Amino acid sequence: MHELSLVTSILDIIEDYALREGFERVTSLRLSCGKVSCVVPQCLQFAFEVQSKGTRSEGATLELDILPVIIHCVNCEKDFEVDHFETCCPACGRTEVLLTGGTEELQLLELDVE
Repeated sequence: MHELSLVTSILDIIEDYALREGFERVTSLRLSCGKVSCVVPQCLQFAFEVQSKGTRSEGATLELDILPVIIHCVNCEKDFEVDHFETCCPACGRTEVLLTGGTEELQLLELDVE
């Protein structure tokens, strides 16, 4: 479960921000990641609840935005949002497609602090 190490990194980033900006507590945070980035939202939530105990983030609300999978067809030059990585273009059926979205790593987008 690599979500544990992801949460550890997020908590380290928050601690660095707190020392620089002078806030005491995080009330909520918003993260984003791509749909095919192999982050399991329920595991991330559980890891956050467990690992944030005793930190500035304990009790904070965690929101995770899942970014859609986007493919680009080289042949017809169109972009498509799909449920999972497709190897064929939904419009022309050709196999010259590139995965252009949905692979993004976990990012910290927003912190609400006190």
